[in-house]
Amino acid sequence: MAARENFSRKREAIYGILCGTTVHPTAEWVYEALKPDYPDLSLGTVYRNLKKFCESGKVRSVGVIHGQEHFDGDTTKHSHFVCTECGRVLDIFEPVVPEEKVAEIERMHNFRIMTEDILFNGTCPECQVNKAIE
Repeated sequence: MAARENFSRKREAIYGILCGTTVHPTAEWVYEALKPDYPDLSLGTVYRNLKKFCESGKVRSVGVIHGQEHFDGDTTKHSHFVCTECGRVLDIFEPVVPEEKVAEIERMHNFRIMTEDILFNGTCPECQVNKAIE
């Protein structure tokens, strides 16, 4: 029974760290952050739990950025901006597509839209400054 308890605590810790950060971490980031408190944690355990969280809707994938998948524990309606220079992911909480437009798209294409994931790509303010200095 102890193994099941450990699994549950690890799973809770993985979910907790995702919900407690705004950096849109990778599985490796989660693993490195939790490893000191859970020395027997494996990277495979982190990946399996992230997949389960995404499938259940508790967490969402932001996508693969610079070769690594990033995750978001905040499942409220919002979009993301990805810096093509540094790979940083930032939240955009302002509505991007008006509800009327979503309804129009549903009518035009006979869709039933359940979620909206909009991803913007560009250069963040810090990278713009760094580029200007170079």
